[in-house]
Amino acid sequence: MGIIIWLLIGAVAGWLAGNIMKGGGFGVLGNIVVGIVGSVIGGFVFGLLGFGSTSMLGSLITAVVGAVILLYIVSIVKK
Repeated sequence: MGIIIWLLIGAVAGWLAGNIMKGGGFGVLGNIVVGIVGSVIGGFVFGLLGFGSTSMLGSLITAVVGAVILLYIVSIVKK
C-alpha cells in the first residue's frame, strides 16, 4: 500500500509543479517521475536546512518544492 501512496504523491506533486511553472501537465507517468525526482531534491534541500517532514502533507509540500526546482533547472538548461 505504501508504494501506491508514494506514486500518488509523486503524481500530484508533478502536476502541481507543472501548473506552478506554467508548463501544464506531463501526463500521468511524467508527473509521477517529476514528482518522485522532485521529492528527492526537496528532501535534500529541506534536509540541508534542518527541516524534515513526517506527515503526508509535509511530504507533498517537499515534493512540490523539489519538483518546481527541478522544472526551473530544466527550463534553464533548455534555453
